Amino acid sequence: MGRKKRAGSAGTPATVAATRAGVEFTLHAYEHDPASPSYGEEAAKAMGTDPARVFKTLVAEVDGALTVAVVPVSGTLDLKALAAAVGGKRAVMADPAAAERATGYVRGGISPLGQRRRLPTVVDASAGEYETVCVSAGRRGLEIELAPADLVRLTEAVTASVGRG
Repeated sequence: MGRKKRAGSAGTPATVAATRAGVEFTLHAYEHDPASPSYGEEAAKAMGTDPARVFKTLVAEVDGALTVAVVPVSGTLDLKALAAAVGGKRAVMADPAAAERATGYVRGGISPLGQRRRLPTVVDASAGEYETVCVSAGRRGLEIELAPADLVRLTEAVTASVGRG
């Protein structure tokens, strides 16, 4: 896997952050369907990739503080496990507008990389089972594939079992 520069590849903060860090990655662009009920499932299908290798970026509030969870699109977020992973007591999903303001991305295109404000991040431990994983590259219809260790390093994440199913 090498860094693939395509027209517009430097067009998102996520790809800029990965490039600046010298991380090897591959971009996958696909035509986003606005009627799709699940951005992550749509991405996995469009790329012909196992949904367990494609991760969604969710923003929650843990004890009132915005926190990012990166979990497989094939499952759901375990809010209790997320709270425990960051030493909190209670987690709820964040208001979408607050998530967009804090990350600088729109819903369905929130990347764990290159966020406007660095938020505490937890990557589901299952990411370590794969040589590479895919996460949003910062807009709907664009995924970035990279090594899980690079994802964890760039986001300064902790890993924990926070995904279910």
